[in-house]
Amino acid sequence: MPEARKKKTKEEKQKRGDFIRLAGMASTVGINMVMSTCVGFALGYWVLDKYLGTAPWFTILMTALGIFAGFKYLFKIAKNAEERDENGDT
Repeated sequence: MPEARKKKTKEEKQKRGDFIRLAGMASTVGINMVMSTCVGFALGYWVLDKYLGTAPWFTILMTALGIFAGFKYLFKIAKNAEERDENGDT
């Protein structure tokens, strides 16, 4: 009986560790989406449009590129998670 209890405890710890790891990855994706959009906007607005006098074109372009970069990272993380599931890795 004590062996089964130890095994169950190890399995529970493994599940909890997996949950914490996945929650960390999910928060990283959210932070990355916001930051890439903000960096794109800042580059377009303050760096390019202010100095070149082309407002609002580079602001729109760089913001769109920032959003694209955020979604690219999201799909990269999703693909890696899918590959882990297929391989049975934790």
